[in-house]
Amino acid sequence: MSVFSGRYAGRTAVVTGGASGLGKAVAARIVAEGGQVSLWDLDAEALTAAAAETGAVHTVALDVSDQAAVAQAAQASHQALGKIDILVASAGITGATAPVHEYPLDSWRRVIDINLNGAFYCCREIVPFMLTSGYGRIVNVASVAGKEGNPNASAYSASKAGVIGLTKSLGKELATQGIIVNSLTPATFESPILAQLPQSQVDYMRSKIPMGRLGEIEESAAMICFMASEECSFTTASTFDTSGGRTTY
Repeated sequence: MSVFSGRYAGRTAVVTGGASGLGKAVAARIVAEGGQVSLWDLDAEALTAAAAETGAVHTVALDVSDQAAVAQAAQASHQALGKIDILVASAGITGATAPVHEYPLDSWRRVIDINLNGAFYCCREIVPFMLTSGYGRIVNVASVAGKEGNPNASAYSASKAGVIGLTKSLGKELATQGIIVNSLTPATFESPILAQLPQSQVDYMRSKIPMGRLGEIEESAAMICFMASEECSFTTASTFDTSGGRTTY
């Protein structure tokens, strides 16, 4: 049980990419701190297991790059939870590891569709519920790659830069509406997503971190849970780093 055991009492959250990794860790913590969670993920089997593990009260199996599916999921989660106070947009993929002039077109499109378009669709469909209630916290999971760019990861870097831009724009739009919008920009952390990458790419990213290690999921989950709470009340349209010193801006 978290030391902030009642921080989310009465609050509800949608967490995308919630069947594993960072999304699942965030969901578990929100539930432990008194909230109710609807988990979204593409992997239906893993989603069922994650719901049992985290205590989530609702799940939706969907592809966040499908706008119509996201719209239906938002309605279903709102009906199940009664309201949506929090959105944590954590769903994402890495894509191919290749230089730009050799980058596979299908991988480029898929990365942009999930990482950037998916985050946009989730925000677009959930923000109206938050506007109705006059309260909201949105956390879009970006990456230090969106600030600095990683070689041989152009699609991922571009998509995450787009997520940062989306967050800044949306946060300013909603700044007087009781809705706080920020993004997390982690450096590489231990996560199932690393299985999508060659070891050489993981080693490169570790070499750029001044602390000399990869992050831990719980370190980023803790930061997200602050960003998604009422305590985060005067920072919006911004980024929070968990980068081991890699980025300081």
